[in-house]
Parts: sequence; C-alpha cells; structure tokens
Amino acid sequence: MAEVQLSAGTIEYEDTGGDGPVVVLLHGVAMDGSLWRHVVAALRADFRCVVPTLPLGGHRRPMRPDADLSILGVARLVGEFLERLDLRDVTLVMNDWGGPQALVADGRDERIGRLVITSCEAFENFPPGLPGNNLYLSAKLPGGINTAFRLLKFKPMRRMPMTWGRMSKRPVPHEVMDQWFRQLWTSKEIRRDLRKYVLGVPARSELDNWAKRLADFDRPALVVWAAEDKVMPPEHGRRLAALLPQGRHVEIADSYTLIPEDQPEQLAAAIRSFLREGTAKRA
Repeated sequence: MAEVQLSAGTIEYEDTGGDGPVVVLLHGVAMDGSLWRHVVAALRADFRCVVPTLPLGGHRRPMRPDADLSILGVARLVGEFLERLDLRDVTLVMNDWGGPQALVADGRDERIGRLVITSCEAFENFPPGLPGNNLYLSAKLPGGINTAFRLLKFKPMRRMPMTWGRMSKRPVPHEVMDQWFRQLWTSKEIRRDLRKYVLGVPARSELDNWAKRLADFDRPALVVWAAEDKVMPPEHGRRLAALLPQGRHVEIADSYTLIPEDQPEQLAAAIRSFLREGTAKRA
C-alpha cells in the first residue's frame, strides 16, 4: 500500500498505475479498499485504478485527534487526496458511502470529470437503513462502538439484518470482513475516528442541499443501483439520475447494496461501457 499525508493524517491507498484514464473508487463505513478488489481486477488492464482507504473505521492509521471526520470533513479529504496526487479528469466511483455528494455541493469537484454513484446514502438516508441506524445508536452509547464490533467476531452475527445481512446478498468472505474490522477490535483511536464520523451527520436541510446541488454537476454521471437493495432505497437511484444533468440510470439485479461484492462483473462492465462511451465522444 502506498500512503499520502493529508491534513487529517496518513491515508493509505492502492494505485494500479499505468497511462489509462484514472478511476478513483471509494468504499463505505467499516470497510477498506478491498471492497473493490474484483472490480479493480476487471478494470486495471485499461484504467488506472486508485483506491484510498478512508478514515471510516477500516483504516489502519488513526487520524489526528482534532481531525474533522464529519461527512463533509471526510469528503474534503477526498478532494485533498485528488489534489495531493495531482489526479485530474477523474472518474469518481462511490458505493455505500454517499459523502462525495457533499464534495460536489462544496464546490470542490474541479478534478472530477465523471461520477459513478452506486447504491449509497442519499437524500435523508443518513445514517442508512437498519444497519446504519444500529451503528448510530451504538456510537451514542459509551463503549457502544467497541461492543458492536466485538459482537461481529461471532460469524453468525455478521448476517443479521441490523449488521451486514442486508448489505450483501452473498456473504462477504470472513477473511475480508476480518480485515475490515481488525483495527476496530484492537485500536481505541480507530474506534474514536469512526465514532466521530457516525455522529457527524448534519441537519436534514443540509442533506437536502447536497442532493439539490448535484444539479450543478454538468459532466457525465452514471447511477448504478441494486434492484433489490434493502438499505439504500432503489427510488433514490432514480431520483439522483434525474437530478444530474447528464445522469444515466442502470439497475443491477440479484444484488444488495454492496454491488462490488454481489455483482462485480456487471458493475465493472457498466463502468467500462460508461467510460468508453465518454472517450469516444471526446475523440
């Protein structure tokens, strides 16, 4: 893993390199960049895939104690990450975590050439669904984050509706989930970082503003949603596509929220088709 020093702390990332168009892929809460391992494997021959591990609980390096880890704060770190690596005309891809919408609303999207929004938080769905609200309630209790994730050492707990059972239709391999949760089991600083993020949800009026500001994103955008999503309402995907001036909408069957786990081949094919179409138009 490469790493870069940002204002909040050290961010680790994977970079496949190469001269192809740059695709930056962002994971969700209590995960790391390995969420995208199958999609990256399918795209890396033709695209430079850059996958940061964001300070959302699956990171290994704690952030500074005074770091702003609210949704907007982490979104600004994404903008800072693009700047520090001097990445331009980026295709920014998100899954589960909807924070990059705040980056657009914040007017810091000049390095983003295209958006790919896959099943993620949107509109008032922060925190999202039953698992998101369960995590939020845990974060409000003293020691709640610690207790919640220690329970996930017991493998049957991982498929419960209030944990990960509604996130992926097919169980995420336990060795992958162990990697996601390991630092939350062992580091109070990582738990502190996650708690700051989970409790940093803004007022609903601000969430509505982020969604409305997507109408200002005048570049190509693809919205890919899981048709059977139980955490991120499928109608949110259609609404997001309608807001984006150049938005297109695709639904993927036989998948829950974590499309990169449930249907990585279909997702990679949709991204590849979207990027090739944009390249052909510029040519």
